[in-house]
Amino acid sequence: QVQLVESGGGLVQAGGSLRLSCADSGRTFSTYAVGWFRQAPGKERKFVAAISWSGDRLYYADSVKGRFTISRDNAKNMVYLQMNSLKPEDTAVYYCAARSGDIDIKKFDYWGQGTQVYVSS
Repeated sequence: QVQLVESGGGLVQAGGSLRLSCADSGRTFSTYAVGWFRQAPGKERKFVAAISWSGDRLYYADSVKGRFTISRDNAKNMVYLQMNSLKPEDTAVYYCAARSGDIDIKKFDYWGQGTQVYVSS
């Protein structure tokens, strides 16, 4: 069973950086596609980035391209989201999600509890 735990959120000034981590204790995490989503107050949850199980395919929302980088270390059962040049509009709760097999942005099956990112202006 997949149990996702996000960490690394916090308060940062605009222009700063944070690295979010998504951990899973399951033995099959390396076979799962993983995505990051975010939800700002009063808004719908939105796709941010995704990575295939092998790490060879990456997808980003237009709003974060060139600023955010998703990566994974399958030996450690970890997926990361490096966030640079942060903007106040990046403020949100960030969620890690996973699904077995190929990436399908609309069909992630497992979700973490989220980690709060707050970017001050």
